[in-house]
Amino acid sequence: MTMGAGPTRRRFITLSAAAAGTALCPHGAGAGSRAVRWRGRALGAPAEMILHHPDRAQAARLIRRVVAEIDRLERIFSLYLPDSALATLNARGALANPPAELVDLLEQSHAVWQQSDGLFDPTVQPLWLLHARHFSAPDADPAGPPSDSIKETLRRVGFGHVAFDRNRIAFRRAGMALTLNGIAQGYITDRAVEILRAGGVVHTLADLGEIRALGPREDGTPWRAGIAGTDARVDLVDRAIATSGTNGFRFGGPGSPSHLLDPRTGVSAGRHDSVSVVAPTAAAADALSTAFSFMDGEGIAAALRTLPGIEVHLREPGGGYRHIA
Repeated sequence: MTMGAGPTRRRFITLSAAAAGTALCPHGAGAGSRAVRWRGRALGAPAEMILHHPDRAQAARLIRRVVAEIDRLERIFSLYLPDSALATLNARGALANPPAELVDLLEQSHAVWQQSDGLFDPTVQPLWLLHARHFSAPDADPAGPPSDSIKETLRRVGFGHVAFDRNRIAFRRAGMALTLNGIAQGYITDRAVEILRAGGVVHTLADLGEIRALGPREDGTPWRAGIAGTDARVDLVDRAIATSGTNGFRFGGPGSPSHLLDPRTGVSAGRHDSVSVVAPTAAAADALSTAFSFMDGEGIAAALRTLPGIEVHLREPGGGYRHIA
């Protein structure tokens, strides 16, 4: 999900974990487990985290590690923290000795950019800012910014104009800027799961806005996730699911452009009400759900032929539903 300078919604983070043969499930304790609850801020918004674990002290330690990792990564990827690595890069147009995680996330972004023929593009931030400025003005045209403004801004969009390696990141065109909000949430979810795995957890469902399962439930059955607005259910075992929807955020209220902006045209997505992607990692699911928002069903089906292990659930305008695998 691509957002701008500040948080707009509350996050509810649940970590349901099982170890040593204890069966647990989200939002409820299993036999012998005790819940440890944390409230604070995560990913730029008020958040709550609950961890069910048979060892309360170990649960508290794991929560502290997850919270510390979220805070650390937020200081790298955030758009609204002025001293984050990403904000510094956007302000200066270059960044020497970038954090390893930033380079890693750019590498993952580049892979999805290639797989999607450029439809997932973190350099759409200038388009986002253009729309935000337009709709902050009194009596803004509800259709969005003028076409000539969009055309001019598109000259500063294109991930191919970002040079990066372990030593330096630089924009090749003036006025470019990156947003990683279309993949960072999934990346952070993946990191949280790895912390739990390293802490001895073997059955986990982590929901940090995107959802990732580690193993099945303790009884061997899969975790299940629903597709909002449909009767569809998805089984998750060592897989993740992420959703991008056009109704999640609109610049000027109902009917105005959404936050999903096509890097080719600057126009917001409108083909599907929501796109849910199931993938091996939350980062991949997060990024692909954005890219597929700009494709029709046939285009998505063609893309999946080169993306093993990916499935897509489309919720269409008017209540239609389609599953593509």
